[in-house]
Amino acid sequence: MAHASRYSGLMGSRWTFDGHIAGIGTASGLRAVVGIWQDTPFGSFADAMVQLPSGHRLLLAPTREVAGFISATYSFDEVKIVDVSAAVTGHTLTVDAGPLAVRAVTGARTLLGTALRAVPRRLAVHPRWLAAVNPVAALAAPGARTYGTAGSGRAEFYGVTDLHHVTSAVVSWEGADAGVLAPIHPAVTFGFSSVPPRPSLARVRTTVVQA
Repeated sequence: MAHASRYSGLMGSRWTFDGHIAGIGTASGLRAVVGIWQDTPFGSFADAMVQLPSGHRLLLAPTREVAGFISATYSFDEVKIVDVSAAVTGHTLTVDAGPLAVRAVTGARTLLGTALRAVPRRLAVHPRWLAAVNPVAALAAPGARTYGTAGSGRAEFYGVTDLHHVTSAVVSWEGADAGVLAPIHPAVTFGFSSVPPRPSLARVRTTVVQA
């Protein structure tokens, strides 16, 4: 598979990332958005965006190339290159990303997840559909958006096709307990969209388009 760096400078380029996004909040105020990507221009990888209780925003990425693309699309105060491993196995989510460690359990499919699965996947991930349903998505999941502008003159589309709540989690930051599972509040501020306020795991295809 071609690497994104080959066409990152081309106008009109499009990149798709297929996998899962987990949104986790803790009682200490730490909020994390973890991407577990199976199919991307970079191959399979995982990354974590972390917002500390102070508001400080960090990107934890596995390579400089991945970090460069993500940090050009989203906003961070700090970027760290660390070993990142994340996996979804059944109802278990595990994340090890430098200072961040997560062990979480997901529950049954949500009502919204059931509704999302009723939409044919080819339509559900299409940018035109996602731009059209963006106002509805904002009502269904406050803080979340399906379409918006990103950094470096890019537009981004989130096509969510399934959703499960995270029912329990043990989260640590720099070896210390980050507190019990809690709503993602306030919303994270890495880009135009947050994740649903209730911790969740979404099946998603993200499309990034260079204007």
